[in-house]
Amino acid sequence: MKTVFVLNGPNLNLLGTREPAVYGAQTLADVEQICAAACARYGLALRFHQSNHEGALIDWIHEAGRLQAAGELAGLVLNAGAYTHTSVALADAVKGTGVTLIELHISNVHAREPFRHHSYLSAVARAVMCGFGVAGYGLAIDALAQMQ
Repeated sequence: MKTVFVLNGPNLNLLGTREPAVYGAQTLADVEQICAAACARYGLALRFHQSNHEGALIDWIHEAGRLQAAGELAGLVLNAGAYTHTSVALADAVKGTGVTLIELHISNVHAREPFRHHSYLSAVARAVMCGFGVAGYGLAIDALAQMQ
């Protein structure tokens, strides 16, 4: 059984209470349930993590890369939050491991502040999803399953 990693960056632990007009009322626990249901549809295992610390996200990307090299990973869905716009280190980790990445954003970042229009991750991502709300997580897993 292959695994899907879903990683969430800084402040995503505040889903449901942080700017609900932008991010919706669903919590990170709700997102995890969406991901678990999507993985179950395809017989995939789920590894779901959130951290406010860049180094923890990098460590998980490295782990995902090792699993992919062993043929045990379907791919990685990463909502890096604000690190999307600032972290060369996350992009280097993805590039260095060769992991199949879907970059995900709950909101449409291109309809928001100009600093959110640039992503260090897009250049190393297989695909970019934004603006579907938390439903985007399930859609990203659907896409990874279809890539198998």
